[in-house]
Amino acid sequence: MSAPARPRLAFLLGKDPATARGGDVTLFGLLRSIAEERHDTELICLSEQPGRFDPGVVRVPKPPVALARTAVRSVVRRRSLVHERFDVDGLVEAVRDCSADRVVAVHSYLAEPYLRSGADPGRLLVSTEVSEAPVWRSRGLAGRLEARRIERDERRIAHVARAVAGYDAAEMAARRAEGVDAHWLPLTLPPAPPADVAGSAPRLVLLGNRHWPPNARAVDRMLAWWPSISRGIPGAELWLVGPRPEGPSVTLPGVRDHGEVPDVAPLLAGCRAMVAPVAVGGGVRVKVLEAAARGLPVVTSPAGVGSVEGLLGLDAVDDDRFVERCRALLLDADAAAAEGARLHATNEALWTSRRGRDAVLDWLGA
Repeated sequence: MSAPARPRLAFLLGKDPATARGGDVTLFGLLRSIAEERHDTELICLSEQPGRFDPGVVRVPKPPVALARTAVRSVVRRRSLVHERFDVDGLVEAVRDCSADRVVAVHSYLAEPYLRSGADPGRLLVSTEVSEAPVWRSRGLAGRLEARRIERDERRIAHVARAVAGYDAAEMAARRAEGVDAHWLPLTLPPAPPADVAGSAPRLVLLGNRHWPPNARAVDRMLAWWPSISRGIPGAELWLVGPRPEGPSVTLPGVRDHGEVPDVAPLLAGCRAMVAPVAVGGGVRVKVLEAAARGLPVVTSPAGVGSVEGLLGLDAVDDDRFVERCRALLLDADAAAAEGARLHATNEALWTSRRGRDAVLDWLGA
């Protein structure tokens, strides 16, 4: 007797995972690999290389940002700018041609083309990822007004979809209180070989794409703290890693700006700890997970870690305590190594227990 056919899932993405980088792409790769334990998968994505061919991937040309047109449509359709921007005709057509049993919109705004296609909302699952609202809220009065519209759109999508899932426990609890079938995904990454923290130099590393304003502000914050962090510590270094705007690199003593690198692993291997002084979380939370998987200590603000704080036993800090924590790790390699070993063991136990992976499968089967 032949085995029953596996259910088919189509993921709807705003980036092409074959060409894009970032924490959200890393997390999507993990999400897909977990889904493939029980499902056959395919992708529908926006891409700057729509002519590229890969089996099971439908690439839709990613249109350039047309702010005026998007703003007009946003007013007419009473939707936020970000939800309007990703309601692309090519995605609508791709959804109409899709015969998967269920479609997973990766970000709430990717549910818009699905719904406009006329497809059954009962087939729609939504991975809420990280809300765009906090980013807009930091942009003055106009940004705060737009943040409210984004939150309204996210709530509307959550109530229409079959089930939603996200990486913030409090957000998912709030959705459940509203009657939404909402699932918290306590995901961690597969364990990696542990970093040699005990043998590391007194060096901190900050990862992030500085084209994204919250990451750029995090770098500015860290540079303002750096003289206090490095004071009296021989050889103290801060490495900045990730794409950055054109212009001169940072020249502060002890700071080395690597810019974009093809592989961050070799750089992380020589660092004492990773820092994440962000005011708005997002892809940096994946960087925290990557550090934990390697047993690399982390100093993070509350926004940088979110619900991962309790999961990994981290103690998020800010301002003066951030400086103190960085200094403590730079001054005591043995204490840093002990924290790294604890993180590595915690991450390994979480991965082995399948807590996060089973949560994903429960949501996909809802």
